[in-house]
Amino acid sequence: MFYALAEGLVETPLRYVHELSDIESLNRRALAGELEVSAVSIHAYAHLADRYALLSSGCSMGDGYGPRLVSKSPRPADPRAALKGRRVAIPGMMTTAWLALRLYQPEVEPVVMAFDQIEDAVDQGDVEVGLLIHEGQLTFADRGFALWEDMGDWWKRDTGLPLPLGGNVVRRDLGAEIVDQVAKDVRASVEYALAHRGAALSHASQYSRGLSDDRTDRFVGMYVNEWTVDYGPVGRQAVQALLDRAADQGFVPRVSVVFAG
Repeated sequence: MFYALAEGLVETPLRYVHELSDIESLNRRALAGELEVSAVSIHAYAHLADRYALLSSGCSMGDGYGPRLVSKSPRPADPRAALKGRRVAIPGMMTTAWLALRLYQPEVEPVVMAFDQIEDAVDQGDVEVGLLIHEGQLTFADRGFALWEDMGDWWKRDTGLPLPLGGNVVRRDLGAEIVDQVAKDVRASVEYALAHRGAALSHASQYSRGLSDDRTDRFVGMYVNEWTVDYGPVGRQAVQALLDRAADQGFVPRVSVVFAG
């Protein structure tokens, strides 16, 4: 989604410095107010809403799919009950994956580690269950893991809504003119990527951590699509519903989501 901006293919008066980092690191940097524009977890946005607006473009929405709970043990008849009290490897305390898991089963013991270390931790028996994001959602069966629950599937069954996982934010103190320009630029970048899918996929494949071209295409299609151009009414409802439910449980501050663009 940032291909066009990173390659200077969007006409804009602004200059962007493109930095690649894992989502939990970006969450922490945004919480410190360090970044002017960033991808963040929707979970983290609840703690950023006083300083950042959520851009209307650039979301990663799991429409019936999302972070996956996997184990070397077979899927239990009642995964929610089986998870109670278990140690679960998670990719960060500010990730939406962790927030969704807490809503699903609040009585788990989180073991925080880098997202790309979770499969090894499950395989080596350091934890029995791992919560996978990124390409692990597609590759877990290759390592013989069983799917205990898909957080996006559970959320869709429970609410009828897609699960909003990540979005882009812009710092409000930049002023209305720059905020509006950033919103236009990010939307233009997403639209360019979807219109020039082959080139954008080629750009993205350098970060695919060994995925085949087919799987890279499938994974990108899961999270860069019409939802990414604009949340739309349903996407906006999904963001507010997720954060409202989390606030009801005392997991995040209560916020009214403000969109830019």
